[in-house]
Amino acid sequence: MTTAQQRVEERLTEEVLASFARTPDPRLKELVEALTRHLHAFIRETRLTEAEWTRAIEFLTAVGHITDDRRQEFILLSDVLGASMQTIAVNNEAYGNATEATVFGPFFVEESPLVGLGGDIAGGASGTPCWVEGTVRDTAGDPVPGARIEVWEADEDGFYDVQYADSRVAGRGHLFSGEDGSFSFWCTTPTPYPIPHDGPVGALLDAVGRSPVRAAHLHFMVSAQDFRTLVTHIFVEGDPQLEIGDSVFGVKESLVKRFEEQPPASATPDGRALGDKPWARSRFDVVLAPAQ
Repeated sequence: MTTAQQRVEERLTEEVLASFARTPDPRLKELVEALTRHLHAFIRETRLTEAEWTRAIEFLTAVGHITDDRRQEFILLSDVLGASMQTIAVNNEAYGNATEATVFGPFFVEESPLVGLGGDIAGGASGTPCWVEGTVRDTAGDPVPGARIEVWEADEDGFYDVQYADSRVAGRGHLFSGEDGSFSFWCTTPTPYPIPHDGPVGALLDAVGRSPVRAAHLHFMVSAQDFRTLVTHIFVEGDPQLEIGDSVFGVKESLVKRFEEQPPASATPDGRALGDKPWARSRFDVVLAPAQ
């Protein structure tokens, strides 16, 4: 590249940056300027062709078209590029022994059913019954009563309720920790599943030779006054997908938990009758960081 060409490219970047000089919001100004610098640098570094630019616009348009109130393809795109996890890393700096955060995912739904302590979030979702118990505490070890605990998961076929054509509500619910910070609920044992890969994000993964499969996990969002809201998962110890890799880079060693299989007809913690069905149990003790 000649010096003259280099100067043409640099001048354009400077011109675009100057157009934001009167932005009244300092943070917005910082963001659009940084985005411009990095985007122009990417175009120049890769010597992006006009055909590639057009294909990128078509790709992003397709991501928008497939997104609706039940499917968020933009979050999937952010997830598979690691942008979601990087944002989480930046915004959830380690604090003492606080539980680590991980990706939010595209399948959270507001106003999930209240199931109460010992309730069942499965709501008819297929899978092996699983009892999960634990506590919510602060970093000093004191209980956090009344913490709102949102839980959601896919069924054993790998689908969330919102991926079905009907209006079912299954595999999700919320409860509140008790006075001693304890909580418990029934769900189904998590299994590995592919993220939706019938759209543009799936086509991207296929083009680069990556698997869409996520390691088996159970979603949590725990919130309480004066504490940082925690968005996290627990993963299943022994899941082969942990070795293969998680398609959205969400696994952290501290979040891998034991799910102990229980024999059919064995006694359950709350006396629930499961007949001759096998079941499992797991424990997850949550530690919340103080609000910033």
